[in-house]
Amino acid sequence: MQFDFFNDNHNVNLRNDVILALEQRDTATAQQAWQALKTQFPQDNCLGSLQVLIHALEQHSTAPFADHAALQQARQRVQDQVEPAARRNLGTAAKLWLRQRWQALAERAAALPYHPDHKEDHAAALWLQAGQWQAGADAVARIESWRRIPAPLAWMLQARLALQGLQPNWGLLAELAWLSPTRLEAVITPSNDPLLRPLLTKFGSGFDGEGDATDLAWFPAWVLIERPSLAPHLAQAQAGQHSAPEQAMRLMLELLGLEHQGRHHEVIDHRRTLRGLHASLYAAYMASR
Repeated sequence: MQFDFFNDNHNVNLRNDVILALEQRDTATAQQAWQALKTQFPQDNCLGSLQVLIHALEQHSTAPFADHAALQQARQRVQDQVEPAARRNLGTAAKLWLRQRWQALAERAAALPYHPDHKEDHAAALWLQAGQWQAGADAVARIESWRRIPAPLAWMLQARLALQGLQPNWGLLAELAWLSPTRLEAVITPSNDPLLRPLLTKFGSGFDGEGDATDLAWFPAWVLIERPSLAPHLAQAQAGQHSAPEQAMRLMLELLGLEHQGRHHEVIDHRRTLRGLHASLYAAYMASR
């Protein structure tokens, strides 16, 4: 069998011409290179995805979004069409190229307020997609009562973890665990924090709960069993809805103080209350004593 290496190499070179123009945000040159590729290799399997990226550049705008529906349409286009096409064709350059697209959307969304019917359509979420952590945190801070709303609280935690690291943000982590453990899972799953990652691994393997993301609501209380030294940081969590997982963490904070003071009768009463809140958490606590 004989292979046409010249045609294969020429095919790759024409693709690279398109990609180089895309990276330079040169729409006219990218379109010309794409047309050359299509003319000479009409069956090339990258033609469609490269055209998606060219159209993304052609449709670039700085005009503010008129409403959340317009933002949603633009966001979904980037998310569902542009992002897969960029990752397929741009290689290591895709990350930066996509961040520029997300930043452009964030700038256009700056004037839109947070709307509960459009939870993902806010400048804060777009700034985080662009890797602009401080801009994302600033956008969240402008949302009224952001600390009581799952999406903005998750955005702020994500931004602050990137900006400050884990230690000063244990309180926010606890609040999100109680308010929306599924959103907490989305924030911390990609984390490579040297303390958080092993704690999550041990919690996942040793905590006997529902076996899904809802178990993370109990994670702050469990952390105090593993790392009592984190008590001052977790104590910074603001009061929430007084759920059982929150009660458990508050109880653990009290227990640590009572143990330190040697107040044994009160320790026994608190342990009894902890057992009533969650059997697995109580078992982990007793195993450490």
